[in-house]
Amino acid sequence: MEAVSHIPVLRDAVLEGLAVRADGLYVDGTFGRGGHSRAILERLGPEGRLLAMDRDPEAAAAAADLADDPRFAFEPAPFSTMAATLCRRFPGRPVDGVFLDLGVSSPQLDTPERGFSFQHDGPLDMRMDPTCGESAADWLARADETEIADVIYRYGEERHSRRIARAIVEARREAPITRTGELAELVSRAVPRREPGKHPATRSFQALRIFVNQELAELEQWLATIPDVLAPGARLVVISFHSLEDRMVKQALRKPVADVRLPRGLPVMPEEPERKLRPVGKPIHADRDEQRRNPRSRSAVLRIGERL
Repeated sequence: MEAVSHIPVLRDAVLEGLAVRADGLYVDGTFGRGGHSRAILERLGPEGRLLAMDRDPEAAAAAADLADDPRFAFEPAPFSTMAATLCRRFPGRPVDGVFLDLGVSSPQLDTPERGFSFQHDGPLDMRMDPTCGESAADWLARADETEIADVIYRYGEERHSRRIARAIVEARREAPITRTGELAELVSRAVPRREPGKHPATRSFQALRIFVNQELAELEQWLATIPDVLAPGARLVVISFHSLEDRMVKQALRKPVADVRLPRGLPVMPEEPERKLRPVGKPIHADRDEQRRNPRSRSAVLRIGERL
C-alpha cells in the first residue's frame, strides 16, 4: 500500500452497506484517524450512537476531537473485544451495524517512528500498540531461520521466504537488524526477481506486521463472537487488503455455525444447520477515480454481511 494523506477508503460504499439509520447503534472497530466514523456520525440523529475502537494510542488521541459529541464513545481496545465491550457499554441495546477497515492506515505508514513502512527509514517496530508485546526487531533477533521463513511465507505469501530468512539470520550475526531501511535493503538483495510495480520488501513487511500484531487471530475471534450481539437484519461491513483476511470474511459469511456430518445411508435430510450471517451483494472494489485519488484503495475489497 502506498502512503497517502488520510482518505477514508470506499466511504460511500461503507455507508450504503451499513444502511445507517438515524437512531441506530453502530461500531467502527478500526477508528484510525476517524474518517469513516465522522461519515457515520453525519447520518446519525440525536438518538443514534457510535462506538469507535482502536488499540493504537494515536487513534485515541484523534478520537479526542469527537469527545464533545454525546452520540460518540471511544474504547481504546482491539476490535476482537467488540462483543464484550458492547455488552458492557450498551447492555440490552441491539447493535445495528459494525464496520472494520483492516490492515495499516496511511498515517501509520507515513510515520517513520512506527516502523511499518519500507519507504521511510525508522525503528523496526510494527506494533499497532507500541506499549504492548514484542517489536518486529526483537522477534527477528531471537526467532530461528525456519520460524522466520514460515511467517514470511504464511502471512506474506512470499515464495522467496527461505532465501529472505537465511539472509536475515546471516545479517544478524554481524549486528542486530533494528531499522526498517536495513531490513528493506536486505530483503531487496535476497529476492532474485521483482514483481512489476511492487517493492521486493512489500510481502515480507506485510507478513511481519500481521504476525507481530496477531491480526488474523484478532479477526478470527471477532468473526466468532460478533454475530451474537447483532440485531436481526444488522449489517456487517469489512474492508480487507490481504487475501487471507478477505478469505476469512468470505467464509464466515457463507458457512453455518457448525458443520453437520451425516452418517452414510441416512434416508432423510436433516434440518439445515443454523446460520447467523449471510452475504449481501457482491464484493465491492474502488473505481478508477478513487484509485487515482487514493492509491491505498487499489487492493481494497469490501464485503457486506447481514445478521439472520
